[in-house]
Amino acid sequence: MAAATTIQSPLKYLVQPDTVIEADGEGEALELGALTGKPLLVVLRIDEIIEQESLHVSIWGSPDGQQWGEKALFWYPQHFYRGAFPAALDLRQRPEVRFLKARWETNRWGRGYPRPFFKASIEIQELPAA
Repeated sequence: MAAATTIQSPLKYLVQPDTVIEADGEGEALELGALTGKPLLVVLRIDEIIEQESLHVSIWGSPDGQQWGEKALFWYPQHFYRGAFPAALDLRQRPEVRFLKARWETNRWGRGYPRPFFKASIEIQELPAA
């Protein structure tokens, strides 16, 4: 019996590994290229975090890398802990989306370090067929 081979598409990053996030912001626009109109796996990775803070990430789409519309394609729930958080984003019904961008909101409460601190990344790749 021959073993099945799985072809993994190379990773692309909306937010590069080890990016330090200390305030609300956004990543750079990423042209999807061959991933346009396909189902995607989007993985938010939070590698470092301090207590009493949250990170709320959204994924935005654009046809031209300039106009991002009024609504995000997807919102992650707020995260308070480190970990890897995968999500599926199906762009088959959105063929006009040729660029993606991540935006984030931070929140910090309590005592200690006065501003939020996260070390995170967001990777995308084609979602393998089931």
